[in-house]
Amino acid sequence: MTSSNPSGGSAPAAGAGFCAACGAALSAGVRFCHRCGTPVGQGLPVTRAPAASGGAASVLPWGVAFVSLLALVAMVAGKNFGAAKGSGIDGSANSLPTQAVDGAGAGAAPFAQGGGGGGAPPDISNLSPSERANRLYSRIMEYAEAGKADSVAFFAPMAMASHEMLQGATTDERYHFGRIAEVTNVPAVAKAQADTILRSAPSNLLGLLLAARAARMTGDNTAAKTFDQRLLKALEPELATRLPDYDMHRAEIDRAAADARKPN
Repeated sequence: MTSSNPSGGSAPAAGAGFCAACGAALSAGVRFCHRCGTPVGQGLPVTRAPAASGGAASVLPWGVAFVSLLALVAMVAGKNFGAAKGSGIDGSANSLPTQAVDGAGAGAAPFAQGGGGGGAPPDISNLSPSERANRLYSRIMEYAEAGKADSVAFFAPMAMASHEMLQGATTDERYHFGRIAEVTNVPAVAKAQADTILRSAPSNLLGLLLAARAARMTGDNTAAKTFDQRLLKALEPELATRLPDYDMHRAEIDRAAADARKPN
């Protein structure tokens, strides 16, 4: 339903609508759900903004590949994590914004780039692929550490798909991808990311600890102990390089080293 404007054209109805995938309230004019990333108008009918002059390509800045990959990864990551033992089921509340992950502002949207509560939720197409992937990684790790299984399962497919789409991923981003695969029980992805890191930097501590964890996920304890020994041998020389990646993940490195020193 449209209404006339002074220029003689037409404008869309003012209603904002709701996301067909997760039910989040949407602001008028956004093209993607700020909570789950689903393109507005996909699935059940909702109000959507008029198409830009650039055509379909401008309406889907993430690319059609994101939607296809999201569906594929969801079948693996969501199913595997849902079967994890000892995980707490926490309900849908953790799909909502949290201060720890999304910023200090009350009511901040899940992909908000800082605090400052209130206001319309941002169009997440404004985030770069790297920013989107990193924000999702932080959310996944927050919930995994708290044992909030259904929240991890909700965001894991998006997080894995976002990392898969990165062009020229950094070592840190590959480590993030591997860690997401670890907590969602997808050892093949964790191993692939570790192998890629170690191919270019055989002594990289993040690659070594990720490789050891991926080996243990498949029950290959011999390979895991080999990576443990490589980690311990490289530990001091690598830490001396003061790589920013090591500073950001120092707690994980220290924990991996402590585990590597434990007797069989």
